[in-house]
Order: sequence, then structure tokens, then C-alpha cells
Amino acid sequence: MNILLTGASGFIGRHLTRKLQSNGHTVIACSRKNGFDFTKMRSKEDWMPHLNHVDIIINCVGIIYETREQTFNALHYQTPSALFRAGADAKVKRIIQISALGADEHSSAPYHITKKAADDVLRSLPLNWFILRPSLVYGHGGKSTAFFKRLARFPVILLMEGGLQPVQPVHINDLTDCILRCLVSTDTNITIDVVGAHALFFKDWLQLIRTSENRPEAHIISIPFKFCLIIAWLLKPFIPLMQTENIRMLRRGNFSDVTPLAEFLGHLPVDITTGWSKL
Repeated sequence: MNILLTGASGFIGRHLTRKLQSNGHTVIACSRKNGFDFTKMRSKEDWMPHLNHVDIIINCVGIIYETREQTFNALHYQTPSALFRAGADAKVKRIIQISALGADEHSSAPYHITKKAADDVLRSLPLNWFILRPSLVYGHGGKSTAFFKRLARFPVILLMEGGLQPVQPVHINDLTDCILRCLVSTDTNITIDVVGAHALFFKDWLQLIRTSENRPEAHIISIPFKFCLIIAWLLKPFIPLMQTENIRMLRRGNFSDVTPLAEFLGHLPVDITTGWSKL
């Protein structure tokens, strides 16, 4: 099949491109490296010329923090919505949207709110669609993976409220396998939370990372939530991932029931201990 893939040069997009091509699909890569400026492609007309002979659209565009040029509203909502509406007009076979765990009716962070807004546009269109809401995705080449590795290497780690936030990281292979399943599934128009086999506390994930590198357990110092917001505000010019909204999203937790994903895949996703040991 001919698959238009947005965000093709990102972490998920790179892994997905290789898997799609190895399964015989033709990937039409759309990213800044291919000359696509998503901040300027906010109407159906911007996308229609690129949809000739396209069977499937997969949207992997996402940012974890905003810049002056790249905003959540533009990249998570306006541009994907225009692409989805163009896909409906072009009568593509199906659209797969990579959203985010937490992009639901309880959303409060702009990151989640704008993802959900695009999800709702896709749900309203007369075509076959899938909305995948992954948890924290880890794997080779992931920026967040590298960040957590660096954090875990400190012998003393300061964590918000002792790192007792539940997380359920998912391996990149499980996410790409889920996307491949979406290409052929007869069940469509469904939303799936893409999570690892089990949830664990954030502090335990960092300790697991240390164990995988043959390091002793770190000493954890608990920091109140309000102090963490101040620290994040001070560090964000130097560490872009340290955004106050990211701290709030972590505090909410990042976990879900794995059963629907396991039923869709036909097996449980990889356990975090097994998955991380392969990195």
C-alpha cells in the first residue's frame, strides 16, 4: 500500500518507516527534512496535491514542548485536522492518528487538549480510522529514552513526591506492531491505549534503568510538587523537556488497562524489564 507518513523523521516515524518498508509498503515521507512545513499546511487545499494514489495516512507529528514557531495548536490540532479532512475528501482507505495517553475528557494540559481536539475531528469524519494513544514510548534513538538514562545515572535523584507516579512505558516495537495491525484490521473506528504490560512507579523505572547498567540503586530524595514546578521553570532554558506542564502531566500518572491492546495484538506487549534489557 501507498502510505503517507507525517513526522517520518521523528523517533516513532523512523522506526515505523523501516517496519512499513520491510513489510512491502511504499512510504511517502512527510517531514521538515522532506520539505514539509507543518506550521503552514493548515487547510485541506495544502494537502490535497499530496494525496494522489495514497491508500493510508498515518500521522506521527507531535512535540513535547512549544517554541515560537511550533505550537501545540498548530501541530497537534490545526494541521492534522486539515490533513484528516483532505484524506476524507480524497477517499483514502483509513487514517491512523498517533495521539497520546491522557488525551481524553479529563485533559487539562495544552499538549493533551490539542491532541484530543484533532482526535475528535477524525472521529467525526466518514472514513475508517484508528486513534492510538501511546504511553511513554521508549527505544533506540528516543530523546526521552536518552533523558531518562541520563537522569537515572545520578547516584542521588531528586524526584517529585518521591517518584510515586504510576507510569506504563511501551516499547517502540509494540507501538509499530499495533500500527501494522491497524492496516489490516477489519475492526475500525476504535481508540486504543498503547501501553506496556504492567505499570510501575516512576522511581522504580529509574532504578530499573540503573540495574540494567549494573549500577546500585540510587538514593531518592522526595521534592514537593510546588518546588518541582520552580525547578522545572529554572531548568527549561537548558533542558527543554523540563516544562512545568510536563511535570503536571507526570503527576497525573501515565497508565491504562492493557487488555484492549493485548486483544488487538493477539498477545501482551513486552514487559518493561524485558524491553529495557534489549536497549
